[in-house]
Amino acid sequence: MRIGMMTDTYKPYISGITNYIDLNRRVLENAGHEVYVFTFGELEFQDDEPRVVRSPGLALADTGFYLSLRYKTKHKKLLQTMDVVHVHHPFLSGRLALNYCRRVQIPIVFTNHTRYDLYTQARLPLIPEEVSHSLLQAYMPDFCDAVDLVISPSRGMEKILRQYGVESHIEVVPNGVELNRFHNARTHSRSDFGFSEDAILLVFSGRIAPEKNLEFLLRSFAGASQILPTVYLLIIGGGQKDHVENVKSLAKELGISDRVRFTGMIPYDDLPSYLAMCDAFVTASVTEVHPLSVIEGMATGLPILGIDSPGVSDSIVDGHTGLLATNDIASFTAKLTYLCMDKGLRTKMGLAGREASAQYDIERTTKVMLGHYMRLTQNTKPVRRSLDERLMAILEEFLT
Repeated sequence: MRIGMMTDTYKPYISGITNYIDLNRRVLENAGHEVYVFTFGELEFQDDEPRVVRSPGLALADTGFYLSLRYKTKHKKLLQTMDVVHVHHPFLSGRLALNYCRRVQIPIVFTNHTRYDLYTQARLPLIPEEVSHSLLQAYMPDFCDAVDLVISPSRGMEKILRQYGVESHIEVVPNGVELNRFHNARTHSRSDFGFSEDAILLVFSGRIAPEKNLEFLLRSFAGASQILPTVYLLIIGGGQKDHVENVKSLAKELGISDRVRFTGMIPYDDLPSYLAMCDAFVTASVTEVHPLSVIEGMATGLPILGIDSPGVSDSIVDGHTGLLATNDIASFTAKLTYLCMDKGLRTKMGLAGREASAQYDIERTTKVMLGHYMRLTQNTKPVRRSLDERLMAILEEFLT
C-alpha cells in the first residue's frame, strides 16, 4: 500500500507529531508498505530518510512551520498516486488534502493531535478565547465531515471535538510509542551531570514553548525546593530562542537556577537514558491531546505528576500510575512535594505505569490504524466536489 502522510512541519523540527509520524512510518515500511511524507520546508535540507517530499514555503520565524497554499505540481501528482492519505494538521495540509485527493477519490484520514483552542491562547494571548473557539466551531465540523475518517488519540480529545460541533464518526486510536527502547533503557550516570545518587531528580521533556506551561511548573518547583533540599529539575528540550531565555530568566528570578538544569535539544535515541536516571516525570501542560512524553515516562518506569485535563488525565490513573492536580499552583505543589517525599509510592506508581504503557505499543496502534486504511481503500465511493474545490482546481490549472 502507498500511504501519504501530510503534515505542516517535519524534521528537523522536533515535536510529538513529527516523532509519531517518523515512528509510524518506520513500522509501516517494515510491514512492506511505501510511506511518503508530504510537508513544507527548505528544499536544500538533506533528509536522512527516503520519500520525504518538501514543497517550498515561507518560514514563520524559527517555529519550524512554513506558510504555503499549494504543493509543487510534481508533488501534487505524486500525492495523487497514493492509496490513502493521512493528514496530521487540519488547516494547510488539511485543505490541500481535500483539494488534491477528493477529486481522484483517495480516502483521507485526519488525526487531531492538537488542542487548537488552548494553543491559540498560549501563542496569541491577545485573541479572546471566545474568538478562537468560534473560529474552530466554524471550521472543524465541515472539515471533519469532508474527510473519510476522523481519529482522536484520546477520549478527552474526542469530547473536545464534539464541543467544536463535530458530528462525524470519530475513532479513538492512541499514538503509539516504541516501548522497547524505554523498557530496556540503560541509565546515564548521575555523576556525569553533577547529581548525587541520593538526589530526587524530576524531569520534563518536550518543547520549551508557551503552551507547555513551564512558568507554572517552575513556580511550583520553587515552592517544593524550599522544603526539599535535594530535589532537582531536569528540563529536556528546546524551543524558540526568546521563550527559552524567558524560562531560564524566570528560574534565575525565582532563585532556583542552581536546582534546574536545561539540556537543550538531545537526540531522540538518547532520551530513554536521560529518563531512566530520574525519579519522576512532571508536566504542567493542559494543552495535550495524547502526551507522548508522558507515555515515554511511564514506559521508563517513572511515576507521573500532571494537571487534570484532557490528554493527561486520559493517560494517568490518579493514585495508581501517578498523581493529578488541579490547575492551581498550591494543589500542584502539594502533590509534587508528596511525591518527592515518598520513595515507596514513586516505585509503586512507576511499576504500574510501566505495565499500563503496554496499551500504547506502536506495533499495536499501527496495526489498528492499518486496519482503518485497508477498510477505507476497499470502500471508497465517488464524491461530489464542493464549489470551492472545483474553483481551486480551475485556479491551479491556470497557475500551472
